[in-house]
Amino acid sequence: MFIFILQVRQLAADQAEIYLFAVFSALVWALWLLKVVLSRRYRPWTEPHHETTTVVVPVVDEPLPLFRDVLRRVVEQRPDQVVVVINGDRNPGLERVCDEFAPLVRWTHTPVPGKRGAVRIGVEQAQGDVVVLVDSDTVWTPGTLTELVKPFADPRVGGVTTRQRILDPDRSWLTRWADWLENSRSLYAMPAQSVLGAVGCLPGRTIAFRRSALDRAMPAFLTGRFLGVFLEVSDDRTLTNLTLKQGYRTAYQHTSLVYTDAPLRVGKLFRQQLRWARGSQYNTLRMLPWMLRHAPLLAVFFVADILLPFLLLGTIAGWVYRAATGTGVNLYEAMLESYGARRGWYSVIALMVASSVLSMAVRQIRHLQEVPSDALRLPVFIVVSTLFLMPVRLLGFLRMAHVSGWGTRSGAYAGRGPAGSDDAVPPPGADALPALPGAASRVAADPGGGAVGGAVGGAVGGAGGGAATATALAAAPLRVRDRTRTATTAPRRRRPNPLAAVPYLVAAVLLASEALLYV
Repeated sequence: MFIFILQVRQLAADQAEIYLFAVFSALVWALWLLKVVLSRRYRPWTEPHHETTTVVVPVVDEPLPLFRDVLRRVVEQRPDQVVVVINGDRNPGLERVCDEFAPLVRWTHTPVPGKRGAVRIGVEQAQGDVVVLVDSDTVWTPGTLTELVKPFADPRVGGVTTRQRILDPDRSWLTRWADWLENSRSLYAMPAQSVLGAVGCLPGRTIAFRRSALDRAMPAFLTGRFLGVFLEVSDDRTLTNLTLKQGYRTAYQHTSLVYTDAPLRVGKLFRQQLRWARGSQYNTLRMLPWMLRHAPLLAVFFVADILLPFLLLGTIAGWVYRAATGTGVNLYEAMLESYGARRGWYSVIALMVASSVLSMAVRQIRHLQEVPSDALRLPVFIVVSTLFLMPVRLLGFLRMAHVSGWGTRSGAYAGRGPAGSDDAVPPPGADALPALPGAASRVAADPGGGAVGGAVGGAVGGAGGGAATATALAAAPLRVRDRTRTATTAPRRRRPNPLAAVPYLVAAVLLASEALLYV
């Protein structure tokens, strides 16, 4: 903020130069003000509404106590059907946990790793009018489902998402930072976009769709390509896009709250954020023509999300260039002359830090009202968001047209199709997803229930409750109708994708345009 004020003053006195940091700061504040104005008009749906519901939980691997608590809390809210799709290697532990909650919870297994295929299997088995997709590490709070279906009273609404927070955020500074990001999104961006009738990404921790919309979306969801590549990641953004393109509205229900886990290691956090950055920017460019025609303000939000890291990179590069070449105007000259070099620079740095914290505090005032202790962490949040997220966003942009895996789970989709095929999924017409066979069922004899204690249970509260006995769907081995290669065939080298160069060219043009301001 301090530098921004100095640059604006210089701009007012001398129109010869445009400062990238002034542009960056002005854009940040303009976007924040727009979100504030829109979000003040937001109201959650309050009228009771009933829909038949099917909960679909794709899962690769989870700690069994956490997964048991996830299912227990879902079962307590009595959806009409719960389908767990275990994808990848068989997991007897997960199967046993599912059996504890039969007959409401049924499980099926597919050897083909990948969340999209698992979602397809769950949707095919769904019987409810609303299908709720739930991540396997997401814990519901009392009333999550009841509140989540209320927006479907409006027949124009096709998809709804929840408010999301991090489980036990005080475990580490990483979880505290992640909770800050999640809550800030829930307090500004999500309600603002909901007012527009177009939440651009319904986060997939818990996300509800009309089953009819999902049925129509499945072909494109499973095979759609952009820039010559299919991305397995960003499934929630893809389903949101396909729902919007069908003419539905997408909504945010603030009164439906869930908790989810967050990485405890920097490496895993980096891979998670990189996956999100790639998928988000990939889908922004893919959806841009539709947004410009039907939701221009949504286009502003998401295009700015791409441009801001480039503006900040250009700002830093410009500072380095000016310092190395001794060119440009020294905005701090008056302070340095008044206080002397050493004391002057201390004053400049102190004012920069103080103004940055104040600026961030103003833009995060809603979160700080809920979590006042985070005010002391704002300097750390600023540094992490700048020095960590900016490079991740830039790398995600450059790598968006490269096939890659999930990155944060062993045994999950790893960036190759079944049996080592060249692509993430086969092209249209090649069926590498498993056909659902008739499933054998069995009765779970007195499996019991049992709540989970510890941090997970304490973080969200709610009543305990054991599960009942009865049947669970134990799928017969799912076979792939192999129109591709068999598992014994050596994988071929993936063909180069010339369109993968497009993001690099766009980045080069953006940075070259910024460089013209300094030379």
